[in-house]
Amino acid sequence: MTDAADPTPETTPPTPFHDLDAYVALPRMSGLALSPDGTRLVTAVSTLDAKRTRYVTALWEVDPEGVRPARRLTRSAKGESAARFASTGDLLFTSARPDADADAPDDEPPAALWLLPADGAEARVVASRRAGIGGVVVAEDAPVVVVPSDVLPSAADDAEDERLIGARKDAEVAAILHSSYPVRYWDHDLGPAQPRLFAGDLTTVTASPEAGAAAPRLALRDLAPDAGAALQHQDAVLSPDGRTLVTSWARPGARGTLRQRLVAVDVATGTRRVLVDDPTADLAGPVVSPDSRRVAYVRETITTPTAAPQVQLWVADLDAADAAPRRVAAGWDRWPHEIAWTRDGAGLLVGADHLGRGPVFHVALDSGAVTQVTADDAVFSDLRVSPDGATLYALRVSYAAPSHPVRIDLAAALAGGAPVEAVALPAPAPLPALPGSLTEVTTTAEDGAEVRAWLVLPEGASAASPAPLLLWIHGGPLNSWNAWSWRWNPWIMAARGYAVLLPDPALSTGYGQDFVQRGWGAWGAAPYTDLMAITDATVARADVDETRTAAMGGSFGGYMANWVAGHTDRFRAIVTHASLWALDQFGPTTDHSFYWEREMTPEMALANSPHLSVEKIVTPMLVVHGDKDYRVPIGEGLRLWYELLSRSALAADENGETPHRFLYFPDENHWVLSPQHAKVWYQVVDAFLAEHVLGLSGEELPPLPEVLG
Repeated sequence: MTDAADPTPETTPPTPFHDLDAYVALPRMSGLALSPDGTRLVTAVSTLDAKRTRYVTALWEVDPEGVRPARRLTRSAKGESAARFASTGDLLFTSARPDADADAPDDEPPAALWLLPADGAEARVVASRRAGIGGVVVAEDAPVVVVPSDVLPSAADDAEDERLIGARKDAEVAAILHSSYPVRYWDHDLGPAQPRLFAGDLTTVTASPEAGAAAPRLALRDLAPDAGAALQHQDAVLSPDGRTLVTSWARPGARGTLRQRLVAVDVATGTRRVLVDDPTADLAGPVVSPDSRRVAYVRETITTPTAAPQVQLWVADLDAADAAPRRVAAGWDRWPHEIAWTRDGAGLLVGADHLGRGPVFHVALDSGAVTQVTADDAVFSDLRVSPDGATLYALRVSYAAPSHPVRIDLAAALAGGAPVEAVALPAPAPLPALPGSLTEVTTTAEDGAEVRAWLVLPEGASAASPAPLLLWIHGGPLNSWNAWSWRWNPWIMAARGYAVLLPDPALSTGYGQDFVQRGWGAWGAAPYTDLMAITDATVARADVDETRTAAMGGSFGGYMANWVAGHTDRFRAIVTHASLWALDQFGPTTDHSFYWEREMTPEMALANSPHLSVEKIVTPMLVVHGDKDYRVPIGEGLRLWYELLSRSALAADENGETPHRFLYFPDENHWVLSPQHAKVWYQVVDAFLAEHVLGLSGEELPPLPEVLG
C-alpha cells in the first residue's frame, strides 16, 4: 500500500523494536487462572485501544494440553482483569464496562464483579459497590468469594457510604484529613476511603435468571469493619474449604512506622485472630495448604542501617494456636517471592531469583531439601498446580521473550530429581522476533565477588564493526535484571545499534545474602565499583566499542547514574530517570519514609548522596521525571535539573545554553506508562544518545517527536 503523495512503498520493519508504533502495539500477557478440573487456563492480554493512547485488557483461554489455539473470552471498551475460577467452574473477573441491568446507568461506572458461566452463557454482574471492586479472592473447594472495596470511615452502612461518595463528587471535593502515616503510595493518594474485605456466597448467584427477571446479586458482608487502614496493600487468600481468610494486617508503630503481621478471619462470623505477629519482621504472601490446615508465607526481617533484610520461607499452623511457626529450608540462601503448595501438601513450589534467572524450586517440608524444578533461563510466575499434582502451569518470561503460558512436567522433575524444560502452550499472540542476540558477561570485583550481567548484542556487532555500549542499571535496588520489561526494554536500543549491558551489582537479588549485604548502606561503594568492573569486562570484547559508551538507569538505577556522573568521565552521555539526587531531601519526602530511615543514618545518606559531587559532572545528562511519582518525588528531579544548570561543569553559559536536557511528564508516575508517552521517552533518549554517543548532528540526528511542539 502506498500513499498518493509519496510513491515510496511502505516497508515492514524487520522487528517490532525497529518501529515504536509497532512496539507499543505488541500484545502483553499477565496473570494465569486454572479451572478446578484443570481443563481450562485463562490469561489476560492487553492491547492498544483504537486511539492508541491506552491499553485495554481482555481475557483469553489457553488450552492446557497445548492442542487448541487460544480463544478470546471477553471484549469491552473498559477491559477486564483479576480473573479467577470459582469452585463451580464459573469464571469471575472485574470490569468497569456498563451493566445492562443497572437501575440508573453510570457514564463512568466503577469496576464491578462479573461472572462468566462455565456453560458459556453471557457474562453478568453479580456484585457492585459505588466505590468499586478491586480484585477477586476465591476458595478452591467452596463457593466462597471475597472482594476488596473501599469504605469512607464515617459511613455506618452501604447507603451512607454511597451518599458520602456522591456528596464529595458533586461538590468536587478531593481534600483528605490525615491522622496517620503514610498518606500516599507510589502514584496515588491514600484516603479518605479505607480498604475492606467483603465476602459472598456464590451459590446465590450461579443460576441464570429467567427472561425478564433481575439477575441475582451477592449479599456482601464486611469481614473487617474495624480495620481502619490496616488492610492497605493487603494480600488476602482464602483457605480451600472457604472457612478462613488469611491476610496481611498493617500495625502502626511509633514515629510513623508500619509493620505487617498475619491475621486469620472466620468467614462465617467475621471473628479475627492474630495468626503470626513477629516484632522483628514483616509478614506477607500467605498461601493456605490444600487441606486448609497450614499457611506458608514470606518473612522479611526489618532492616537497620547495618543489616540488610533477610527474606525467608515460613509455615504456620492454621488450627493450633499454640503451635509455633517454623522456618523452612533455613540453609537455602535465596529469597522466595512466590509460593504454591504441592497437591499432597508435603512440599512447596517456590519462585526465587537465582543467578540472573527465576527458576521454580521444590522445598520438601519434612527435610527442608531444595531441588530445582525448571531448567529454563527464565523467570516463572503465577504458579498453578494441576488437580492431579503432576503438572505445573505458569507464565515464563526472560530477556529472550515476554510473558507467555507454559506447561511443566512436575511429576518428572520430582521423580528424576533434575530440572526440566517448560513447554510453551499456544498463546494468544506470537512472541516477537528479536533484533540481536543475548549472552552473558562475568567478572571478578575488587573484593573477589563474581559479578554477572546479561549483554544484548545488536545484529552485525563484530570486531570489524563494534557496537556502542549502553550500561543500563536496574532499580530496586533489591532486584535483578532477569525478566522482560515492557517499560525498560533493551531490544529497542539494540534495534538502533547499541549493545546493552544489564548488570546485577552488589544489592542485587539471586546471588545470596552476602551479595546483598556487600552494598547495604553504602550505595556509592560496591554497587558502583561492581558496575565499573563489569563495564570494563564488557568493553574489552572485540564486538563492543569502548570509545562510545553511555550509562542509564531509573529509580535506584537513576541514583547510580547520578553517582556515576559525579565520579567518572568515562561515559559520553548519561540518562537518569526518576532518580534520587539529594538523599537528605529524599528521605522525608518519599511515600514510605520510615523504611528509608531504617536503611541509612543521616550520616550514611550524606556520604552516599550524589548531589555533593555536582561540580565534578562533565558528562551531558538527560533528566527524566514524572510529577505523579511519589516514591521518588518530583523535587529530586527539579533540584537535580537546577543544580546541573547552575553548578555542574556543564552549567548553562551566558546565553543560558547547556548540553543537559530535562524531559518532564506532568501527569506520569514513577514509570511513565502510557503508550504515547513511552514512545516520547524512547525518541528523546534515542536522539540524546545519538548526539552525544554516536556524534551525529543536524539532519543525521533522529528527529524529536513532533508532539513535543
